[in-house]
Amino acid sequence: MTVKIIVPSLGESVTEATIAKWHKKPGDAIKIDELLVELETEKVTLEVYAPATGALADILAPEGAIVRVDDLIGNVSEGAAGNAATKDAKVEAPKAVAPAAPAASSAPILAPSAQKIATEQNLDVSKIAGTGKDGRITKGDVLLSGTSSAPAARLEERVKMSRLRKTIAQRLKDSQNTAAILTTFNEIDMFNVIELRNKYKEQFEKKHGIKLGFMSFFVKAVVNALKEIPSVNAEIDGDDIVYKNYYDIGVAVGTEQGLVVPVVRDADHLSFAGTESAISTLGKKAREGKLAMSDLTGGTFSITNGGVYGSLMSTPIINPPQSGILGMHKTMERAMVINGKVEVRPMMYVALSYDHRIIDGKEAVTFLVKVKEAVENPERLLLDL
Repeated sequence: MTVKIIVPSLGESVTEATIAKWHKKPGDAIKIDELLVELETEKVTLEVYAPATGALADILAPEGAIVRVDDLIGNVSEGAAGNAATKDAKVEAPKAVAPAAPAASSAPILAPSAQKIATEQNLDVSKIAGTGKDGRITKGDVLLSGTSSAPAARLEERVKMSRLRKTIAQRLKDSQNTAAILTTFNEIDMFNVIELRNKYKEQFEKKHGIKLGFMSFFVKAVVNALKEIPSVNAEIDGDDIVYKNYYDIGVAVGTEQGLVVPVVRDADHLSFAGTESAISTLGKKAREGKLAMSDLTGGTFSITNGGVYGSLMSTPIINPPQSGILGMHKTMERAMVINGKVEVRPMMYVALSYDHRIIDGKEAVTFLVKVKEAVENPERLLLDL
């Protein structure tokens, strides 16, 4: 009996997907619910599992093909024995082969570092005179030889842009074309929050089973500021402004496929432990390509942390239809004047990019100051002040 492999529902407003990878070949044995194929949509990667046990009969949509919901992409021969299901097949023992006698060779001896460079530059080592012990070719010999050799071929590789990368590119360009984006900057003294975290991180992890990071402080600070400056949590819908009285905070995560922004729901109702747990779970799902469509939709504001990659300052782009995004950056020690004295403090630049069509400059600056004050005085977050 033949069982069809059908493209499942791809999520709200998503109608097409690309066949990213088949995990089985025609004729391979498969078990029911075994991973068969990955579909890449404009937002997430979906996994399609075997509908029955048997063998993969055929593949009707190869890797790279564009498919739609309910398309037939392959068939399973239910109950059939596949190539991988020959448990009782006799395996011929490999014949013993006498070890080959080491052949005399006049090949030059290279130091490991020299071999690496020679391979990368495609150099003929037989033409390089070794100056090391016993004629060994050193790294210096290879470098000196490489300066006089012809340049290596200038290679290029052309790779088809993934559906996710195309969507990211289109959405970011649409954001720039549609919104009147401005960015305002400030800096945060991270001393107090670092001290607080260092003091309680072991107890926090022991009690809650999760590490205490800095992102939960920023999520809490953002929610606190959004409550006071509601326009930053709003969006434009035609001729209307929609003010959101809930706080779903998108936290950007870098993956091998590109940047995704899963959403921490009802962040205003979460404890620090709940916030850290939500961020950790979403981050893991993002890196494993297991985010659902519901994890990525409906955010009211976003946070991105370029500091994990070493960024000192940047101007993040709004994630439409949201009206604001906070950019965190690398914490660096700098000389600061504190109460008339110069002290070394751990400082972080922060940036708020906002849609000037809905948020005035005064509101944007005030919002960022509120975030700064909350992070610099973390006890205010704990006391909801």
